[in-house]
Amino acid sequence: MRETNLWRGSPKWAFLGVAAMVLLVDQASKYIVLSNLSLGEMWNPIPFLRPFFTITHVTNTGAAFGLFRDQGTLFSIVAFVVVAGILVFYRYLPADQFWLRVSLGLQLGGAVGNLLDRVRLGRVVDFVDFKIWPVFNLADTAIVVGVGILAVYLLFSKEEAGETLESPG
Repeated sequence: MRETNLWRGSPKWAFLGVAAMVLLVDQASKYIVLSNLSLGEMWNPIPFLRPFFTITHVTNTGAAFGLFRDQGTLFSIVAFVVVAGILVFYRYLPADQFWLRVSLGLQLGGAVGNLLDRVRLGRVVDFVDFKIWPVFNLADTAIVVGVGILAVYLLFSKEEAGETLESPG
């Protein structure tokens, strides 16, 4: 009987499954916020955390942290380029690069989630409010985590262009 290893045996799952899950959870959470909270309205799911965390319905027509407001067309174009770049890069990845595929899946799902908001609504829906940080959404979180995994992968990868790390001595 052949042993199946999810970490290496399903490279497409690691990319497409993660991207689809991020997109689904992101769009579902935004739908819930849009359906239940008016713009600017807050909800406190855990009342004693109110000074630190709320669900706050805000929108963003610019980039992260509200920078470059009303540049939705520019950021839609950038998102299309990023999505295309991820899809092209993915095609050339070796099958055993699980964490790289997960990283790209997170980034793809997040980019598509925010792009759908821009195309459909003309703005991105944000709602996760930790009070000490600008309000963000789950797509933003997936992108940041995906980039973090990619950075760690690239920093600690021992197979960089055929080179190996050797200690002096």
